[in-house]
Amino acid sequence: MTRFPSARPGSAPPLRLTAALAGIALALAPPRAARAEDSLAYEYENYQESGGRIDVRTQGTQADQDLGTDLHVTVGGVIDTIAGATPTGQPAPAGSGQVVLSELHDRRQAWNADLSDQLPRVSVSAGFARSLEHDYVSNGWSVNTLTTFNQKNTTLLVGAAGTDDHVEVFFLPEWLGKRSGDVIVGVTQLLDPLTAVSLDVTQARVTGMLNEPYKLVQKDIAVLTGVFLPETFSENRPDQRNRSTALLSLDRAFPRWHGSVEASYRFYRDSFGINAQTAALAWFQKFGAKFILQPGVRLYGQSAADFYYYDLDAAAIVPTRIPVAAGPNYSSDARLSAFTSVNYGMKAVWNAADWLQLTAALERYAQHGTDGVTPQSAYYRAAITSLAAKVSW
Repeated sequence: MTRFPSARPGSAPPLRLTAALAGIALALAPPRAARAEDSLAYEYENYQESGGRIDVRTQGTQADQDLGTDLHVTVGGVIDTIAGATPTGQPAPAGSGQVVLSELHDRRQAWNADLSDQLPRVSVSAGFARSLEHDYVSNGWSVNTLTTFNQKNTTLLVGAAGTDDHVEVFFLPEWLGKRSGDVIVGVTQLLDPLTAVSLDVTQARVTGMLNEPYKLVQKDIAVLTGVFLPETFSENRPDQRNRSTALLSLDRAFPRWHGSVEASYRFYRDSFGINAQTAALAWFQKFGAKFILQPGVRLYGQSAADFYYYDLDAAAIVPTRIPVAAGPNYSSDARLSAFTSVNYGMKAVWNAADWLQLTAALERYAQHGTDGVTPQSAYYRAAITSLAAKVSW
């Protein structure tokens, strides 16, 4: 099934809807098999959090077309609408376990394009993506090469990607820049006709405006001797973040059972102090010549950022009115806290005809805080449904 840049959170991404995923995805998850067939695809996805929280509806289209014998072009577009309540970062009122929420409404329009050229041993692709929101503009690019060796049993991936974003911040107000750069090196080895293993290593760096403009911290400030009043401040993250990722995956076919398994393990660490691990398992079961069922599960866990505080009153930090990246750094965004998550679901693929593929999927996603301090109301539970159709020629 064709996957489009989506607004819904994965394990622990920021909620902001940017084209960073669209711009970087070409480098971080490039196709390792033969290039896509000529086709036109459409997908609708709904991410719905429980308790009347965030609702994200995504519609995307993608067209793939050969240009002669060696060139291939991919063009896609996405429209996201988001509405609902989300935690501000403020702690729950005394005597309550419900963190403070605020209403959020936004709309994103994005598009991406990729051009690939198949040389005798090397496939080269270059892509560009752009995303527009009322307070966020993002431009992304990517370049990838796939080189085959060892009678095409070994594939080497080398890629680079970057984004150039501009964020409107209400507390100045003005637009501030945010830039990222990613490089990836990966190897896929065919162990036998039924088994392949891959290892990808990614290094990334993000600089500039890394604060979430609408996330707050709260601290009791003395207004008179012995008199304190709670005041809110914008969070203050560092202005640079280095990220390292290693992804190991195994694909194994079982012809006797008409199925295959895909297993992966991902280790992540960054300069915010977050270490994270992801384990995923999916089974592809074929029924006859036209129907495939794919159950899957993904487990995720992360440590907290060095500057995460659920309640800033517990820290000897005096927040500033205007964020200063040099510090002190602080955030009460629960997505930077220690938590685990589970994502499980089922996808069905029906190849209705040689030229028509229909797909439906249902997933469940749930986070659970593990620091013993942050209330569970700060975390998310959601249902994700999607429908897609692809016409090929």
